[in-house]
Amino acid sequence: MIRHSEIENNEFRSQIRQGTILFAGNARLKIYGLLNCSSGKRMKKENRVFFSNKTEAISCGYRPCGHCMPAEYIKWKANLQRKSAYKRK
Repeated sequence: MIRHSEIENNEFRSQIRQGTILFAGNARLKIYGLLNCSSGKRMKKENRVFFSNKTEAISCGYRPCGHCMPAEYIKWKANLQRKSAYKRK
């Protein structure tokens, strides 16, 4: 995970071109999504983090964005509901 506030603009652009950075996340809300997501573009720089893959984001405790990753979000939500139902039994 790379914090946007800790990376220079030139290095940031270089890592995007190289494919090192593929996803962005909101550190406060623990949501990750695609780099071109309109929701992600509105967040404050100090809240923005970057990931190289989905596995990294998930392992850091982030969930998929419902706007730019609807299929992954639906899977995440269904899994969360199953876990909740299991705990109630």
